[in-house]
Amino acid sequence: MAELVGARPRQLRTFRARRDVLDELPDPELIKRYRLDRAGILFVADLVREALTAPTNRNQALSPEMKVLVTLRYLATGKMQQCSSDDLGPSQQTVIRVTRETVYALAQPHIVRRFIKFPLTVQETQVKRREFEEIAGFPGVVGAVDGTHVRIVAPKEFEAEYVNRKGHHSINVQIVCDTHGRILHQTANWPGSVHDARILRESALFTGFERGMVPAGCHLLGDSAYPSKKWLLTPYVRPQPGPQSAYNRAHKRTRSTVERGIGQWKRRFHVLHGEIRVSPPAYVCRIIQVCAILHNICKDRRLPVPEEGEDEGDGAVFHEDPPVPLPPVPGRVREGLLYRDEFVNLHFIDRPQPQPRAAV
Repeated sequence: MAELVGARPRQLRTFRARRDVLDELPDPELIKRYRLDRAGILFVADLVREALTAPTNRNQALSPEMKVLVTLRYLATGKMQQCSSDDLGPSQQTVIRVTRETVYALAQPHIVRRFIKFPLTVQETQVKRREFEEIAGFPGVVGAVDGTHVRIVAPKEFEAEYVNRKGHHSINVQIVCDTHGRILHQTANWPGSVHDARILRESALFTGFERGMVPAGCHLLGDSAYPSKKWLLTPYVRPQPGPQSAYNRAHKRTRSTVERGIGQWKRRFHVLHGEIRVSPPAYVCRIIQVCAILHNICKDRRLPVPEEGEDEGDGAVFHEDPPVPLPPVPGRVREGLLYRDEFVNLHFIDRPQPQPRAAV
């Protein structure tokens, strides 16, 4: 009886009020904060509604729309604290849990395949070839490939493998973009110490080209970090005047689409611009993948890319290094290099040379 008298009364849990930002904020403000307009946010929520809907409404369970908003805010800023300080309602611990749940729901294979697709049919590749050729007259291009590093905190396991050549821990991400900056293919599961060429060699993209799954005559453009192949055209390291120089100029202008695409992608989701402070690395890889999916959804909806510095968290930026060329292989004739010479002599032999500037 004494124990019952001395027992403390049970305290009722209190919940912070949650804002209905979808009805409160206009589309321009939603895009600034969450990178999607109202219809886009609802579209993403519908993609994962089944996975994110709680079985009961105990403890005022968050709706799929609220979970998507919390996740988008984190991806846009890279800061968990920003999500819970935005008056959305959830505590920081809830934000962490909800973000992880939503990221894994969006990273399901059927969603990835729906929004990140490499052109494989003749009709699809013809469209890409025409769009790329309009840039600088470079024929047969269906995509431009490049690698980019996303910084992470030092992992507990295999820590040394994640140290890149700049001495930072990172994930090395392979990206293929079209002329609009849309991501056609992405590989985001390699530590920062792995060379771009190996990532390509181990990717499904490499297998697809090597086995003839991509229509004949289609090419990727890559920088000097990649090996020359019959389907992968790289620049000359020391081009001769004439066709080789004309080829390099057209190659640079055309391949710049992937550099712009990566820049837009990272500017849209600032979590990629600084250091991702979550673990393990496998979860970081899913975050990277989800950012690619959402970037393509934004492209499909023709939403603007944020300006530099617009609502971008702490402003930390990870600058890329120039590519590391592959070391030469002495005594070995490279089939890809011979193909490149044939390609140049076929398509760039009659290109006009730039005129020297007149002296002022």
